[in-house]
Amino acid sequence: MPQEGKAYIHVALALYFAGKPITEESLRSVIEAIGLNVDDVRIKMLVASLSEINIEEVLKQAVAAPVAAPVAAQAAAPAAAPAVAEERKEEKKEEEEKKEEVDIASGLESLFGF
Repeated sequence: MPQEGKAYIHVALALYFAGKPITEESLRSVIEAIGLNVDDVRIKMLVASLSEINIEEVLKQAVAAPVAAPVAAQAAAPAAAPAVAEERKEEKKEEEEKKEEVDIASGLESLFGF
């Protein structure tokens, strides 16, 4: 069933809103109770991913500024986001420096006829 992954996330959110800890055991018991097949690997990955993020902050950001990417994608790679943002800043800085060099070269060409 392709939607089972979403169901696991919904179960985790239900546990969060109920004030219960999101553990492998609690996820397993709820997933069994709703009649889905339990995938231990998926449960372990979800618990590990969710332990790296602040669910409350993610939900606040989602409400304040809706995003196209689902919360699950954010949970999958929380540490990658700052690195990607930093890399983009560096790329922009390099592009701006190259643009300045081109502008300087163009200015010199127009002054000296190179």
